[in-house]
Amino acid sequence: MKTSIRKQMTIIFIGLIVGMFLLNYLINTFFLEDYYSMRKQQVLVDAYEKLNENITDEGRMTDKQVQEFEDICNRNNISFIVTDENYNRLIWTDPVYSSMDYSRLIGARLNGYGIGIDTVDEDSILAKNDKYTIQKKFDSEVGTNYLEMWGVLDKGFRFLMRINMDSIRDSVQISNEFIKYICVFGMILAGIMVMIITNRVTKPIAELTELSKRMADLDFNAKYTSGGENEIGQLGKHFNQMSEKLEKAYSQLLTANNELQKDIEKKEKIDDMRKEFLSNVSHELKTPIALIQGYAEGLQECVNDDAESRAFYCDVIMDEASKMNGLVQKLLTLNQLEFGNDQVVMERFDLTDLIRNKLQSIEILAQQKDAKITFEATEEQYVWADEFKVEEILTNYLSNALNHVDGERKIMVTTEDRGDVIRTTVFNTGANIPEADLGLIWDKFYKVDKARTREYGGSGVGLSIVKAIMESFHQQYGVENCENGVAFWFELKSEKGQQGV
Repeated sequence: MKTSIRKQMTIIFIGLIVGMFLLNYLINTFFLEDYYSMRKQQVLVDAYEKLNENITDEGRMTDKQVQEFEDICNRNNISFIVTDENYNRLIWTDPVYSSMDYSRLIGARLNGYGIGIDTVDEDSILAKNDKYTIQKKFDSEVGTNYLEMWGVLDKGFRFLMRINMDSIRDSVQISNEFIKYICVFGMILAGIMVMIITNRVTKPIAELTELSKRMADLDFNAKYTSGGENEIGQLGKHFNQMSEKLEKAYSQLLTANNELQKDIEKKEKIDDMRKEFLSNVSHELKTPIALIQGYAEGLQECVNDDAESRAFYCDVIMDEASKMNGLVQKLLTLNQLEFGNDQVVMERFDLTDLIRNKLQSIEILAQQKDAKITFEATEEQYVWADEFKVEEILTNYLSNALNHVDGERKIMVTTEDRGDVIRTTVFNTGANIPEADLGLIWDKFYKVDKARTREYGGSGVGLSIVKAIMESFHQQYGVENCENGVAFWFELKSEKGQQGV
């Protein structure tokens, strides 16, 4: 995704953090010295007020007042001198790092300001009133820039205080260098933290995006799993509820759609099916009825008086009656399918599980036929169809395979995922079906080998039932001759195939 929320949030937050660090660095570079100078101006004013308040008419302060004033000066690196009107030193301080008589130097500077020898550059003046002047000054004697304050106290004494500005610049440079390293480290650390945080925040959103995409493709197995009690967690729960309701609605829609398609075709088939049904039933029932009638008349006329013969006649009658009953049941089932009286309920189920259960139920029949049935599918394969009718298809295919298995006597059931559909194949070893008969075996009452069909009690209706069911599903089915046997197959709409509808 080219414009994912995660990328956008990461870029925005990292941009904000980088911008804040960069802004801090620029402010520190271009404004810290001026801010520092402004603060030091206030320090000079505070020191001036303290001095002006405590000095006596004789130009003296108590030891305690002197100590307090010097503490202020020492904390702020202030050098000062106070003189009488003749510029005689009264109070002063020398910097500890100076090897010269520093009080004489600043005293001379004060004297120069007073008598006008030392000029003041108007551009360097920061503040000025009738009591004092604050200015920036480069002292060529010591080669240092200073912030100076000089003037006259209320008691008439002259004073000069100065703060070394070069130390301020050094502090600013050191501070800028330190902040630069902090900015680089902070941006790297912030970038890592932003990526971690945005990943945690956007992960459930990304899951909801993928979930919505899968739901749009009708993948109803998609569920929100990240949990949470916040708004995103509640949204995920609502997505899960919506998925369940959509699956139910979609199942009902598929069922209704199948019913609609059947109704369209139903009227066109009714007349032809009725005629064909009556013709085939009368033909199919003629033989067993004739046998029952013949053997019943034989019993009535006592053709054979021995008990064994009578029992044989009775067995034939019962066997033919049973076959007729089975045929009638199949015809009723086929009739319901073809006339649309049997509703097709489209539902989603696991085809693999259905096949496995069906094979277990016919295991005894396979043993009686001395046949080996194999089915190797293990993964779940979900399809959309009427599960009961699919079981009927499997029953007819497997019954047909058991009745015709020969040679190696193997029956193999396989499933193949073909994208939109799942193809199920039931293969049995044995003789091939003649090519001329391949297209006819789905017709009602059609028998390739009538003698053999009669032998195992087949009616020729089973594959017609398969045909009717598959046509009600609107899906493909068929039969193929293989090198050593015959393979019957049918296709059902897969879960992912149905999502594309």
